[in-house]
Amino acid sequence: MGWFSSFVVFVVLWWIVFFLVLPWGVKAPHEIGEEPGPGHAPSAPVRPRLWLKAAIVTVIAAVLWGIFYYVNAADLISFHTG
Repeated sequence: MGWFSSFVVFVVLWWIVFFLVLPWGVKAPHEIGEEPGPGHAPSAPVRPRLWLKAAIVTVIAAVLWGIFYYVNAADLISFHTG
């Protein structure tokens, strides 16, 4: 597998894990007893902490990519079409 294919697999894993981690720890204003500010949606999270989630997702995606790379390099499962 080339470097570009490996990068694409990492990016796809990153986005899948990101969408899975995105709702972790999210609280709407009404859940913590606050009123949303003017112009804000009532369901908008108070502190989404996206940078922390992106860092966590990067670590998880790197571990998953390492597992994928090992399985592919050891030829445990063949991902080749030809």
